[in-house]
Formats: sequence, C-alpha cells, structure tokens
Amino acid sequence: MSDELGIRRGQALRAAVEQGLASEAEPVVGLLDVTGIEESATALHAAFTTPGMAITHTFAVKAASLVPVLALLGECGLGAEVASPGELALARAAGIPADRTVLDSPAKTVAELRTALGLGIAVNVDNPEELARIDALRSTVPGGGSPVGLRVNPQVGGGSIGAMSTATATSKFGVALRDPGAEEWVLRTYAERPWLNRLHTHTGSQGVPLELMAEGVRAAYDLAERINQAAGRQQVTVLDIGGGLPVNFDSDEITPAFADYAALLRTRVPGLFDGRYGLVTEFGRSLLAKNGSVLARVEYAKSAGGRPIAVTHAGAQVATRTVFVPDAWPIRVLALDGKGQEKSGPPVVQDVAGPCCFAGDLVAKGCRLPLLAAGDHVALLDTGAYYFSNHFAYNSLPRPAVHGYRVREDGGVSFSPVRAAQSEAEVVAESGGGLPPLRRAQ
Repeated sequence: MSDELGIRRGQALRAAVEQGLASEAEPVVGLLDVTGIEESATALHAAFTTPGMAITHTFAVKAASLVPVLALLGECGLGAEVASPGELALARAAGIPADRTVLDSPAKTVAELRTALGLGIAVNVDNPEELARIDALRSTVPGGGSPVGLRVNPQVGGGSIGAMSTATATSKFGVALRDPGAEEWVLRTYAERPWLNRLHTHTGSQGVPLELMAEGVRAAYDLAERINQAAGRQQVTVLDIGGGLPVNFDSDEITPAFADYAALLRTRVPGLFDGRYGLVTEFGRSLLAKNGSVLARVEYAKSAGGRPIAVTHAGAQVATRTVFVPDAWPIRVLALDGKGQEKSGPPVVQDVAGPCCFAGDLVAKGCRLPLLAAGDHVALLDTGAYYFSNHFAYNSLPRPAVHGYRVREDGGVSFSPVRAAQSEAEVVAESGGGLPPLRRAQ
C-alpha cells in the first residue's frame, strides 16, 4: 500500500503543477489523497471489527478541520470527536449524525454542554465541577438524554513528546486516577448516577508507544469492571479509548498499523472484545497524515556561510510544529523541478526555508537533497493531518488552498476543491478591516 501511496502522490504533485494549482498566484497548496483516506478508514474498520461488538470510530476533527474531509470520512462510516463549538459546527455541516459525535474538551462552557445534551451528543466529562453542571442541566434540557461518561487519567506515564502525552501524573485532562481518594470518588460518582454509562481515557499521541497506550486502556477497562461489580449490574456499557496512534514520519511505510494496535489490545485487554462493552475510538493523525502533502514553489535560491538555502512559500504558517519543535516534528522534504517531477542529481546539504520573517523559519535544516533552484518546488510529505487545520497567521500570510485528488486508471489526476485559498480581503476582514478605527483621546 505504501508503494501505491507514493506513486499516486508523485502523479498528483506533477499534475498540480501542470494544471496550475501551484502557481505564482498561489505558490503553496495542500493536496489530499482521497483514495488513501478511504483506504485508511477501511483499515481501521477491519482492524477492530469483532462479531457481536458495537464499535463507533470517530475522527478527531482537530486533525483536519475541513468539512469536505469530514463528510468523506462520514461516508466511510466514521463519526466525529469534537473539542469546541467550532468543531461541532464543522461536524454538523459535514452531516455527521449526533449518535456518531463525541464531545471532549477540558473547558466546556454551560452553553456547550446544553447544546450537546439537547442534540443527543455523547459527552465525556473532564472533572467534578463539569459533572456538577451536567447534574444541573439534565433536568432542564429538553431531550437531554445524551450518553455521558467520565474521562479518567490513568497516570501511566508519558512518551517522547511531553506535549502529546496526556496520561502523566500531572496531565490537565480527566480525573487523575492514582491521586489519593480519586478511585473512591469515581466509584461513588457512578453509584449515585445510574445514567452515567461510559468511561473514557486517552493516553497520548505522537511519541507514545503502543504498549503505554494499551496500559492506559487496560487501566480504564479494569476500572469499568470494578464500577460494574460495585453496581451489581452492567452500568458502564461503553469504553472510549481515545486515539493517538503514532505515525512513522521517516518513510512511506504505514507503521504502526491499526491492526498492530488492535492485536496488542486483544492480547493485553481481551475482555475489551468479548461483546460486553461497546467501543469508541478517536483517531486523527493516523488516518490522515500520510494522505497529504504541502506543495510549494521555490522563490529564491541563495547561500549563507557556504550553506545553500532554498527560500520557499511553505514555512511556519503551515508547518508550525516542525519549525518551532523540529526534533519532535521532523518531516520529509521532496525536491521537485519546475514541472513538479522529482529532481535528480547528487545530494547537497542545504536548508529549506519558509516565507516568514524570522530566522528560524526552516522546515528542514542541513538536509541532503538535489540542489534546489528558483522555480523548482518542494513537497512536504506526511502533512495530511494538522498541517491544513492549524494555520499560523504570521506576517498575515493567507491560508492556502487545499485540494483532494484521485488518480484515474489512465494515470490522469482529478482534483476537487476542499478549501479555497484565503483572499487578501478575507485576511483584512479577519484583522478588523471595516471596523471603525481606534481614535486618540481628544
């Protein structure tokens, strides 16, 4: 599958240049492999499918907050995990039904909770104070029969990227399960609320090994068993195990695969698959990352201190994490010529810089590529997740257009718009253009 992915990507990069999607007018664009997204969704379903078991796979909207992408995933049988009113609005615009939508956020307002309960959206409660709000709202919200669960932090430890580790001793998410008195509070909370029927955990994301993720799921499963034993019935009926499958950014190989994680869970937490519990997942990056590329023109080629520098139109505004935390978020850069074809020639140590006006705006430093020249292009690979939804508006650079693509049997490539490029007028409007000017005091 990885070979096919690379072949389709190469055809799409060439076609994007030939068809003028990447041009002087729009020197940076995002490309999404529609076939690859469908294959990722199919692989997820296949990995977890178990006879007699109810499974809902949701997509973490923050990973690609693009309505056409969410709609495609909805057609592939996925729901949406949302963490803000904006993400909920996007999921609803994409046609994701309420019974396949989950609301997670550590800072839900009363209004957000009221909306979710009124729509019948599942809510994962983050803390005791939020639970008190749910208690108050349940009797007042018409049709407020949403599935409600509690998010717990199993405190099993962190991975190699601290910011992506959500099950450390001091993580801001959920009820810290190993803190003194915490489990007793959880058991009492469920005993007092027969309608509380879910349990949620999420151990982390990129940099978190599968074994640690499985340990977090095991802790939640064991807690659900204790809750049900104390209740004398199957009170917890659904376990939400979050997402967070890490992505290999070193090659086109898809590893670990969803099947690897599901197999590990079947070994470490076999009771999870015996049909007594429904299952919810919230994968994001692992569904989209390898199915996207950023394509950008090289505007200038220069050198400093003997180091060649290719100045491109893709920098911190699209690759924010890579620029600011390059050791944790390195990406592969592909050198392309002016026609969008992969360049040949001896590798030369060079920097690939972006357009932002600060010295550290480098998407690759000291990388070995065929020497880039003005008019060439670069492709930032494995950028289908987060790179199109977390735009950084430094220097008021506009959000680039995003296009989905399919490669036809004849080798031709068809593109579909996913998001239009942000216009200068929209940049101005977003920055208060049209509002009355601030005036000096007279």
